[in-house]
Amino acid sequence: MQGQAQQQAYDRGITIFSPDGRLYQVEYAREAVKRGTASIGVRTDDGVVLAVDKRVPSPLLEDSSVEKIHKADDHIGIASAGHVADARQLIDFARRQTQVNQLRYGEPIGVETLTKEVTDHIQQYTQVGGARPFGVALIVGGVENGEPRLFETDPSGTPYEWKALAVGADRSELQSYLEENYDDEADLDGGIQLALDALASVNDGSLLPSEVGLATVDAETESFEQFEQDRIADHLTENDLLDEGDEDGESEE
Repeated sequence: MQGQAQQQAYDRGITIFSPDGRLYQVEYAREAVKRGTASIGVRTDDGVVLAVDKRVPSPLLEDSSVEKIHKADDHIGIASAGHVADARQLIDFARRQTQVNQLRYGEPIGVETLTKEVTDHIQQYTQVGGARPFGVALIVGGVENGEPRLFETDPSGTPYEWKALAVGADRSELQSYLEENYDDEADLDGGIQLALDALASVNDGSLLPSEVGLATVDAETESFEQFEQDRIADHLTENDLLDEGDEDGESEE
C-alpha cells in the first residue's frame, strides 16, 4: 500500500522524478500511443513510404475525416499514432516551422531539423508544471538533399532515425515483421509492399482500401504524394492483400 501511495504521489506531477528516475506521466503518454491504430514508415533508396491503419468505428463516419497522414511541406510527410488532437497540434506546429524556415533562409527545411524542432517542443511539456506530455508518436519522413530520411518522435521529446519502424498498436509484432523482411536494396514499390504486408500481418492477412492510408515522398522529385483509395486498392490487389469480403464495411486512430 505504501508503495502504491508513493507512486501516486509521483505520477501527479510531470516535473517530479520518482526515486528510481522515472517520469510516470511520460510513460502514461507512451501507453496512449499504444492505444492508437498502427502507423508504419519505410525508407528506401528511392524515397520514403508512410502507411497507416485508419479503421473507423462507425459506417456513418466519413472516411476522409480520419486523418493519420499529413503533408508538412512539399518534401515531408508525417504519420501519427495516439491521441488525435495532440497529433493535430504537433502537425500544425511542424507546418509553421517549415514556413518560418522558408521565409527566414529561403530554402526548404531539412527533415532532421524539422524533427528536432518538433521534439524540442514536445520535450518542453515534460518540464513545465500545469501541462501534460503529448500522447502521440509521429513518423516524420522526407527527402533532404536527395537523400530519404525517416524519423520517430517519442512523447519524451527524443528523436530517433530509422530504416523502417512502426508506432501504435501491435508495435512489437509489426517491428519484428519489418526487421525480418526489410531489404536495403528495395525500391519505392518494394517499400510500399513491405508496409502493406506488415499491416496485413496483424489484420488477418488482408486489408480494405478504405481502412488504409498510404503516402510516399519520392527521392527524385522530392515531392509528397498521398494515394487515393483506387490506387491503394491496386497495390493491395497486386500483392494479394485485398479483402474480398465486405469492402463497403467500415471498421480508430
